[in-house]
Amino acid sequence: MFTSLYKKCLNLAAHKSSKYYLAAVSFIESSFFPIPPDVMIIPMVISKKDDFLKIFLITTIFSVLGGILGYFIGAFFFDIGMQVMTFYSYEDKLISLKNNLISSDGFYAWLGILFLAGFTPLPYKVFTIASGLIGFNILIFILISLISRGLRFFIVSYLSYKFGDLFTQYMEKYGSKWFTIIGIIIVIVGAIVYLIQKFYA
Repeated sequence: MFTSLYKKCLNLAAHKSSKYYLAAVSFIESSFFPIPPDVMIIPMVISKKDDFLKIFLITTIFSVLGGILGYFIGAFFFDIGMQVMTFYSYEDKLISLKNNLISSDGFYAWLGILFLAGFTPLPYKVFTIASGLIGFNILIFILISLISRGLRFFIVSYLSYKFGDLFTQYMEKYGSKWFTIIGIIIVIVGAIVYLIQKFYA
């Protein structure tokens, strides 16, 4: 099934209305669809290099809007949200997540997790729904989503624009690993800044 959906997304990237399809895929991927929009971004930017900023913006805006939909699914449609969580085997982690949010440290930990979910290959949709399920602050959720999704899609768009097919080949081999490493480094730096600030407060 995933292979078939992957190929369909690649085909949509070559369609004359590819930007509309990219917006749709970016939107639904943030709440339930399994194929990330990166699959479409790379070939679209390579074929229309002058549009790389537009492609980045479309992907980011609709991905965050889809994340907001995921949040509301978690907040107001518990059964649907839990079905998605169960599909990705995250349902057992919800109780500990909600308990951890009681403390300020737990709150900042969830910020880091949410950033990683938006930036790395972690299933972002799980964390959009989980944020709604556990009642995480929606304004902070939107802000972190904008930062993490925007950073990720800008990197993909810009490097596709700059290096073309070479970047495609590199992403196929090492993309997931490097996005994870970069995301973890950013979170660690943020955690260090937070601890230093807390120490001197």
